[in-house]
Amino acid sequence: MNYQNILFSFDGGIARVTLNRPDRLNSFNGEMHLELRDALARTRDGHARVLLLTGAGRAFCAGQDLSERNVMTGSEPIDLGHTIETYYTPLILGLRALEMPVICAVNGVAAGAGASIALACDLVLAGRSASFIQAFCKLGLVPDVGGTWVLPRLVGTARAMGLAMLGDKLSAEQAADWGLIWKCVDDDKLMAEAEKLAVHFSTAPTKGLARTKQAIYASSGNNLEQQLELERASQQELGFGHDYREGVAAFMEKRSPNFRGD
Repeated sequence: MNYQNILFSFDGGIARVTLNRPDRLNSFNGEMHLELRDALARTRDGHARVLLLTGAGRAFCAGQDLSERNVMTGSEPIDLGHTIETYYTPLILGLRALEMPVICAVNGVAAGAGASIALACDLVLAGRSASFIQAFCKLGLVPDVGGTWVLPRLVGTARAMGLAMLGDKLSAEQAADWGLIWKCVDDDKLMAEAEKLAVHFSTAPTKGLARTKQAIYASSGNNLEQQLELERASQQELGFGHDYREGVAAFMEKRSPNFRGD
């Protein structure tokens, strides 16, 4: 696919995706969805060991491009459920299903669906000038793209309710303090920090990290017995793998491990 709305590269085990509609604050149109879906498929099938997602220009993503729709008074109603089912649901589920760490570097505003997409990633770093806005209430809508699922799990019901019902801008620093994101860093250090993480994960025990993220995400829906069983099954699988044996050998031999990701 010839990408017009994103940038994609893959080298050294690192897949990099940049949302690239800076004149529209990287808001989503149909073409961007299709390109990103293709890039995620290439990431999944191309032996990548980590994905780094960010945005071009002064924003990470302002959500859905509202200029694509005619919603003026007197126009035909828009089936937003179809848009979510066709584009956003596969995107969020695709990000979560990637069997590798997914890093998001939020370089500016992440609003609406843009905030939900960022928070669907495994490790979120944000520049100090970045912000998160649940803008749906200003349009008479509900937070979507997983927003109502992830917010209360990350920050609790009270804060999730305030963010969703007021639509106030949440600074990157406050987001980090609340546990909404992993880390807030100075703007000029954001991409260096993100790249450092990506390089680390490109030589890490990928399958072990994939099972770790799956277990953590599953924990909110499991009782203790179910989670213990999930952990048992994961350890059993990983114990037969190369990276466990390599990790133990490297520890005993006092050397750096050479993980293959399996």
